[in-house]
Amino acid sequence: MEKIRVVGLGPGNIDYITKKGIDIIKSSEIAVGGARQLMEISSLLPADCYKYTLEKLSDLIIYLNRNRDKKITIIVSGDTGFYSLLSFLRRNYKNEELEVIPGISSYQYLFSRIGEVWQEYKLLSVHGREADYIEEFTKEKGIVLLTDNINTPYAIAKKFYENGFADAEMVIGERLSYSDEKITILKIAEYESLNREFLMNIVIIRK
Repeated sequence: MEKIRVVGLGPGNIDYITKKGIDIIKSSEIAVGGARQLMEISSLLPADCYKYTLEKLSDLIIYLNRNRDKKITIIVSGDTGFYSLLSFLRRNYKNEELEVIPGISSYQYLFSRIGEVWQEYKLLSVHGREADYIEEFTKEKGIVLLTDNINTPYAIAKKFYENGFADAEMVIGERLSYSDEKITILKIAEYESLNREFLMNIVIIRK
């Protein structure tokens, strides 16, 4: 029975997948991931590799269990250890049944682009979940937030403004690692300028 391989895609561009991750992808008989992830790695996959697009997680487990004799690679965004599908897989498989190859997280990439270290920042996610990021911000040098289409940079900045943090600074990374990457740095007081559509993004708020 083959191990299920879990590979971190990194921020998006395949240039940021590790060599080990690329080697694993190239040997895949089945590749599993979201539509975007599968599209990004399509040039690396063997011609006869079957692509399984993620939908219901319960269906995924049934499919994986039926194909354990195949070389299955599951592609996840960013770092496999930070709010990824690995948490779900760990609830269904033993450690020895999984081979995990981590990728670079979007926040690691963004901090590198602005030339700053991140060990003093609190890492949080409001992607499909809630977090008391205002309270956390009061305790830290800054925070990092993975966002979604409800908790947008505009909504987050407005909440900071309403809570008295007009002088704090927000860094927004959009489409990180792609050719149309955009990084915006502004004061929370300027939040009204963020009332627009954002593509894939992550935000840093710092004092």
